[in-house]
Amino acid sequence: MMRVSSKVQAAGIAFGLGLFVAVGLFVSLGANSGRELKPSEPLSAEVTGPAEKLSQSFAAIAAHVAPAVVSVYSEKTVRFRHPDMGSPFGDDFFRQFFGGQLPPGPQREYSIPQQSEGTGMILDKQGHILTNYHVVAGEDSIKVQLVNKQSFEAKILGADPKTDVAVLELRGSVPSNLPTVTLGDSDALQVGSLVMAIGSPFGLTQTVTSGIVSAKGRSNVGIADYEDFLQTDAPINPGNSGGPLINMRGEVVGMNSAIETQVGQFGGVGFAIPSNMIKAMLPSLLKGEHIQRGVLGVVIQKVTPELAEEFHAPPRGALVAEVRKGSPAEKAGIMPGDVIVSYDGTTIENTGQLRNLVATTAPAASPWTSMARSRSSRSPTLISRSGSTPFRMIPCARWWLETSTSS
Repeated sequence: MMRVSSKVQAAGIAFGLGLFVAVGLFVSLGANSGRELKPSEPLSAEVTGPAEKLSQSFAAIAAHVAPAVVSVYSEKTVRFRHPDMGSPFGDDFFRQFFGGQLPPGPQREYSIPQQSEGTGMILDKQGHILTNYHVVAGEDSIKVQLVNKQSFEAKILGADPKTDVAVLELRGSVPSNLPTVTLGDSDALQVGSLVMAIGSPFGLTQTVTSGIVSAKGRSNVGIADYEDFLQTDAPINPGNSGGPLINMRGEVVGMNSAIETQVGQFGGVGFAIPSNMIKAMLPSLLKGEHIQRGVLGVVIQKVTPELAEEFHAPPRGALVAEVRKGSPAEKAGIMPGDVIVSYDGTTIENTGQLRNLVATTAPAASPWTSMARSRSSRSPTLISRSGSTPFRMIPCARWWLETSTSS
């Protein structure tokens, strides 16, 4: 069989494609040749009215929230040591001569300022600013710029690295007429709900974008220890971190924190910390207190369809793989092999959801937990809640407290 060269084959493909486009263009022109050329009729208010009202709503919401959105600038000094060869030919000459490694010798310490920029929201008239912890973590100095270009030195009042949340406090004489944001109910959002983002992407302050809520309850993203993210397609980029995600009532329902990207810029997937998670921590953060979390004392894993069949449980929840000795879970009678399918009245879909619920449990609380246990396991108190599937209701013991190392 004769083999056609790649050049000839490519030329043939190009010729065929060009011929196809030419024929299509000729047919299109022929079909439109008989159309009468005349001005288009004006669009009626019935057609344009809904779009204009939506546009006015977006403009009004942006004007309402934007004054309370600030830019956060931080700076730290990075110090490192480097051999001081003092060669007029530079380090590359010695690296080539010594096989890629510099010989031991005197070293000089260098200091390089490293700057970063993010976004924040004014919480109250006292000048407390909500932002992401990663925007200000480890910084030597922090400045906050208001919408009117006033700048203030700021310090970290409270922070929780495990959720990437921080509260700053403005220093100096704070204006008495500070605009503030209103934190809304993130649980009321639905997938498809319209949202708006305001921030400083690439240093472009007061940038407004819009989109929808693409998904809720995103966990295992790898950004923070406790994750329950809202996913949005509202464009956010580097510099948007710490800025608000806003619903159509002008309420902040999330804090923009990260993007999923391969190129360092927005690719259609952004993540925001839900406002309800933030509101639960604010009383402690505003006092500069540590965040205390409940700990059940179990190691859990995902319930796969195979495991669900083996343990006679629904294909959801969290499988208990290990119970720590002396933990509240052990005292409550939880055993390895149990599947936690409900927690304090909330149906458990995955391990991340259970972890977040346990973490937000008030100290010394005793929530009810619904358990599914294999028929072959020892189970002194079983009740049927779903057909023939055995479930067990147990009250959990008082919770341990896990104190964050943040300040």
